[in-house]
Amino acid sequence: MFIKLSQTTLIWIIRENKDDKNKKRSKSMSEEKLKYNTLPIAEMTGGIVLANFEKPERRVEEYQTEAQLEENMINNLVAQGYERLDITTMTDLYENLRVQIEKLNDVKFSDSEWKRFLLEYLDTPNDGIVEKTRKIQENHIYDFIFDNGRLRNIKIIDKKNIYNNYLQVVNQISVAKNRYDVSILVNGLPLVHIELKKRGVNIREAFGQIQRYEDESFNIDNSLYKFVQIFVISNGTYTRYFANTTERDKSNYEFTCEWADAKNKIIADLEDFTATFFERRTLLEILTKYCIFNAKDVLLIMRPYQIAATERILWRINSSFENKKAGSVEAGGYIWHTTGSGKTLTSFKSARLATELEYIDKVFFVVDRKDLDYQTMREYQKFQKDSVNGSKDTKELKLSIEKQDNKIVVTTIQKLNEFVKSNKGHEIYNKHCVFIYDECHRSQFGLAQKNIQKAFKNYYQFGFTGTPIFPENSLDSQTTADIFGVQLHSYVITDAIRDAKVLKFKIDYNSINPKFKKSEEETDEEKLKVLEKQMLLHPERISEITKYILDNFDMKTYRNTQYTVKSKRLNGFNAMFAVQSVEAAKMYYEEFQKQQENLPEDKKIKVSTIFSYAPNEEKKVVGEIEEESLTPSAMSTTAKEFLTKVVADYSEYFKTNFTIEGNGFENYYKDLSSRVCNKEVDLLIVVGMFLTGFDAPTMNTLFVDKNLRYHGLIQAFSRTNRILNKVKVFGNIVCFRNLEKATKDAIKLFGDENSINIIVERSYDDYINGFVDDETGNTVRGYAELCQEILERFPDPSEIKLQKDKKEFVKLFGEILKKENILRNYDEFSDFEKIISDRLKQDMTGTYIKIKEELAGPDKPDLDKREIEVDFADIEFQIDLLKTQEVNLDYILTLILEKAKEQGDIEILKEEIRRLIRSSLGTRAKEHLIIEFINCTDITEFNSNEEIIEAFYKYAKTQKEKKIEELIVEENLKEDSKKFIEKSISKGKVIQGGTALDDVLPSISRRGGAREAKKQSVLKKLKDIVKVFVGI
Repeated sequence: MFIKLSQTTLIWIIRENKDDKNKKRSKSMSEEKLKYNTLPIAEMTGGIVLANFEKPERRVEEYQTEAQLEENMINNLVAQGYERLDITTMTDLYENLRVQIEKLNDVKFSDSEWKRFLLEYLDTPNDGIVEKTRKIQENHIYDFIFDNGRLRNIKIIDKKNIYNNYLQVVNQISVAKNRYDVSILVNGLPLVHIELKKRGVNIREAFGQIQRYEDESFNIDNSLYKFVQIFVISNGTYTRYFANTTERDKSNYEFTCEWADAKNKIIADLEDFTATFFERRTLLEILTKYCIFNAKDVLLIMRPYQIAATERILWRINSSFENKKAGSVEAGGYIWHTTGSGKTLTSFKSARLATELEYIDKVFFVVDRKDLDYQTMREYQKFQKDSVNGSKDTKELKLSIEKQDNKIVVTTIQKLNEFVKSNKGHEIYNKHCVFIYDECHRSQFGLAQKNIQKAFKNYYQFGFTGTPIFPENSLDSQTTADIFGVQLHSYVITDAIRDAKVLKFKIDYNSINPKFKKSEEETDEEKLKVLEKQMLLHPERISEITKYILDNFDMKTYRNTQYTVKSKRLNGFNAMFAVQSVEAAKMYYEEFQKQQENLPEDKKIKVSTIFSYAPNEEKKVVGEIEEESLTPSAMSTTAKEFLTKVVADYSEYFKTNFTIEGNGFENYYKDLSSRVCNKEVDLLIVVGMFLTGFDAPTMNTLFVDKNLRYHGLIQAFSRTNRILNKVKVFGNIVCFRNLEKATKDAIKLFGDENSINIIVERSYDDYINGFVDDETGNTVRGYAELCQEILERFPDPSEIKLQKDKKEFVKLFGEILKKENILRNYDEFSDFEKIISDRLKQDMTGTYIKIKEELAGPDKPDLDKREIEVDFADIEFQIDLLKTQEVNLDYILTLILEKAKEQGDIEILKEEIRRLIRSSLGTRAKEHLIIEFINCTDITEFNSNEEIIEAFYKYAKTQKEKKIEELIVEENLKEDSKKFIEKSISKGKVIQGGTALDDVLPSISRRGGAREAKKQSVLKKLKDIVKVFVGI
């Protein structure tokens, strides 16, 4: 069938043929388990996320250049109703902007009024992208007083009637020597920008180009490109989108997103993406409804599965109201989105949009008390003051419910239950109320449901879960569908891994001592109760497992690897240790203290633990993790004494003052949560807390000495698989009990029988020797074969001269770096006999970096007359992985001292140090500085590492001052230029946005491009100084 999306665009949509499995990207559990009555709703139509997209057949065309790709896209947009605007400068953009704002608001500005409108509101001096984004997302209407005293509300985007907004497309806008590919203007403002590369070129090239433009021209003064909300990148074959944000970690390529249909089938080709994502209604709804400008001033754009779920919730509320279904299970449903896919964001947006429905009186966003964290509270407080009530009594909740101007109420499941019990016959029970439950798989939600359903007469209830309750994992035969209604949308773990939204798991099943192996393999719960104390808590076993963790912690958590998060340099990741009981937590905590007692402070891992009282209630779900309360007062005396000691240890280390009395324990819980997220705690020992709902992207390892099954297993494992950067390639799971069958059972229930290879990382042998990919059928070469080939083809990397050889070397070495990053997590790799020696590896790394710098720099290498220029555009340099292997400057200095005392030949010493420096991105630019220090210093005079480090930094600071003064004199820079140069050095880059760089330049005419030439000359020299002296 055909659905017409706009006047000129037809998108082919087919109903799913259930027998044709090739047309499905991944089968959700709901569709395979019809007996559970969880088939997603099929009746919904009209959403911006298409129900099912089928790629139309197209004639295969000739080779397409980037210009042709661009022209084709623009033609398609024009056919979809966009106006093509033939302009090329920022001045042209401003002239068109005036016309469009006047048309949108049906007004006419005089020249003076327009200037004042720009100055007062739209183009206020010193506005950055945060301020511009706030204008689009929050303050899009401005009260402007015209010269005649008339007050008018001037809007820059119409959110009430999106069809009033006018869409235009421009291309090749030139700003500061940059030329932008394609931009979408909404009422004259460039809210979407697209960078294109020809087919065959790596899509990351387009991403890198946007990052360069952000540094060089997007954010200069009076640039309308500060208004960009969405970036789109494409090489024709693959297309992705992402938000314009100042948060560095969110601007990593890993956080870009693909568009898809409601079945999670990717729409990758640029033509298909243009026809769907850029369909006028779709784009305008994404811009006006499905962007979130959060409390941290970070812009987020919802992913297609999040939008699809939100649309279906709103549709379900509306259809239930119209059909008078409110107050029944038919007026709700649940969303099955896997852990780590952004459920809370989706539920938050659903709750906010539900408040806009006129017939809805209240929207309750219901969470567990432990999950009502500071960030969630900030988001809702920003949306509506007094919406969040965190106190324990129900008086404030009652006041919040009764407030007429308070349409949304954020509360805990515990408090809502208490309110219902203590407020019989309250007027709210007869009003139309939406309930949105976060993490609805928890059994106490089911218990509270009965009270809430009895009290509220016109409810619409929706639950979000990553691990639904099915007959297989239900102990009382009640499922998620029985409580909440039908499944409205699914995005399961296999979808998230394929889309790179979460990571795979690498699972080790370790038996530390043969005499405990039989006990570790036991699955019968009654027998396990006996074995826990007799065997599994045996002091010898506790000691050996603790020793294993300490011996392998650095390797598992990449502790010797460096990376940057939010401008903070971190060493490795952190870990969690799930144990069976409070007694086990006590024994392990004390054993870690004992085994680390004599270690120097910098070698110790920081270990904390947390646990509380868990009511001995009958379980409703197989494998459910114990729900521990935030009031530990009901614990045994022994447990309370131990917890008091743990909190005292924590307070002493972090200079805090927490207790377990009153609110003290809850405050400890929140502070610990924050410090784990900030990687201030290396290892957190837990019994039940933090194993569900807790999100720490810097966590990559879970050690397990606990019986986990189904929901509890997937939830616990999922603490480790959040996307962070290229260094974190999977979630590390190290089991000290044999959970292999339990893992397979859980994956089968929450994925499907064929999911094991999608969800679980491959074996060590596969990565060493190669394997055939199950999905694609392609052969993936092993690490050993790659190492042998690079040795045979490039035994001396310094001799590589031809461009085609450089490309082959870069490709091979990049593959080796990626394989090594994965293999470092395997215990066996430490015993692997190196094929490439350490010294040759240094030379190869140096050559790899040199080739990268040649291609990035202005001076391309001279080609041999017989050579054809080789295109490197399809090559992705593994720079992030190289950065993890950077050699610390202090380490180089201590090595200089050590080598100088070992051997007298200073030239040999310098050659070794050069080789080491050239293999490190961070110190490479400092080669001349370090070598000159060696030349002018008698290294043998130093008696300690501290002495040589202090002497070098003193020398380097002197050289820095000298180079800064030379630059100022050479280029005749202004007086305050020194401050700007030093600020650039401290930041590690030259900020080109704004006027700071222009302000230090001498007065010079703009004629003939003289001023621009001067600026580029200063910029090049300044960048060189920054590279050398950053960190000094």
